[in-house]
Amino acid sequence: MTERIFNFSAGPAVLPEPVLQQAQRDLFALPGVGMSVLEISHRSAAFEQIIAEAEADLRKLIGIPDNYKVLFLQGGASMQFTMIPMNLLAKGASADYILTGSWGQGAIKEARKLGTVREAATTADTNFNRLPASLNLDANAAYLHFTSNETIFGVEFQDEPEAGAPPLVCDMSSNFISRPIDVTKYALIYAGAQKNAGPAGATIVIIRDDLLERVPENLPAMLDYKNLAKNGSMYNTPPCFAIYICGLVFKWALNEGGLEKIQARNAEKAKVLYDAIDGSDNYYRGHAEKDCRSLMNVTFRLPNEDFEKKFVKEATAAGLDGLKGHRSVGGLRASIYNAFPKAGVEKLVQFMSEFRKNNG
Repeated sequence: MTERIFNFSAGPAVLPEPVLQQAQRDLFALPGVGMSVLEISHRSAAFEQIIAEAEADLRKLIGIPDNYKVLFLQGGASMQFTMIPMNLLAKGASADYILTGSWGQGAIKEARKLGTVREAATTADTNFNRLPASLNLDANAAYLHFTSNETIFGVEFQDEPEAGAPPLVCDMSSNFISRPIDVTKYALIYAGAQKNAGPAGATIVIIRDDLLERVPENLPAMLDYKNLAKNGSMYNTPPCFAIYICGLVFKWALNEGGLEKIQARNAEKAKVLYDAIDGSDNYYRGHAEKDCRSLMNVTFRLPNEDFEKKFVKEATAAGLDGLKGHRSVGGLRASIYNAFPKAGVEKLVQFMSEFRKNNG
């Protein structure tokens, strides 16, 4: 069997080994079904059980109240950049957006194509290395949108922003199920699965029932939250295999002790890496300010770009893959999601120490 390396990719990202092993066992034929999960009909009793269990386990894992619908969709979080204003931003209304990185910028860009939006705050002036000190909110906004964790810049909200009266909408793609949250503070949560929840191909939307009443008539059927909720995520063929893997991940997270245990483990892993950065006499320089550092995506720079290229090449050869920063900003990025093992962080820290000695 091929030995697994340490996968620091920002997504598609590392999955829990027990989940991969379960999927491997079930891939040829699901127990009691006689067909692969890749082959079963989405209208079959077998898949209906898969998607029902995935939803039930997710509801239990993060505490989703009964007055919220859970949708398993396609198109990634980027599709939600369009679907949210299309469904929730009525003609003549305005929506507020908080910009703390590239994904927030992408969301507001798409929303502006469909209606009036405002920047309630932006940290672009400091290259998205912090959270905004204050918000300029419109009390009559259709909703307030924010990105809870920006993978490219490594900036994470520690708590929800105070939205006031407007419904709070969150792109939670890269820290979904990484820590406990109070779902009742949100009107809509969405997340691409490929960071913590599963493989690429599935997008999870959690939407409060009253927001469905806002959905205008005559939207395209595949972009209509009300229609998708009415059909239980199966208006058309859903991403069956991706949903199946998400369900296994939710069960794994519950078996690990739930989100409080997972959060504590994530904090422990991140501390090991941030301590190494902070203790390097500025050889390694973290991008985000300390009070908003991401536990999921640790971004940092070296003294120059030549060293950074060398670091990535040598780290990859040492079995530490995916450390190159996003193409738009450069630098280094270590994504250490739920399933990433502490041993991989420790190996990276050891490599960083040796690289610094050899390239000081």
